Amino acid sequence: MANESVVYGCITDMIYLDDSVDIDSRRAINRGAMAHLPSVEDWPLLCREMFSAPQQAVDLGSCQTDVIHFGSSYKGVEHEWSNWIKQFESLLDKMYWATATVHLQTAFSGSHTFLWQPEAGIHRPGEAGGHLRCEWIKEDSLS
Repeated sequence: MANESVVYGCITDMIYLDDSVDIDSRRAINRGAMAHLPSVEDWPLLCREMFSAPQQAVDLGSCQTDVIHFGSSYKGVEHEWSNWIKQFESLLDKMYWATATVHLQTAFSGSHTFLWQPEAGIHRPGEAGGHLRCEWIKEDSLS
């Protein structure tokens, strides 16, 4: 398909950065935020079926990091990219997270990577995100 776009990435929650809320509660809040997304049957830009949340903590010695993966293919999503970003940031606002990375691969404008990191090192649900750092990286293809 000539105008197919693929979006994929991950959201991390690094428990050791803020242990004021236990991991099970954090995970439940994050899963709840994703569960409230519309179903894929409604043809939304973001849907709950595109996300995969961990069921148990990943124990890396003294570190505990949850990694939420997501991905979907679209027909020309770059034409609605500002709306996709707006919906993604609305989801992030409802979650605990430390980093979010989105990769956008398009047939027409190449590949782009978007990165979010809260200034405080961790984002808590409903908390002002402050100034999120968002980088845009265009990768040129040699075709």
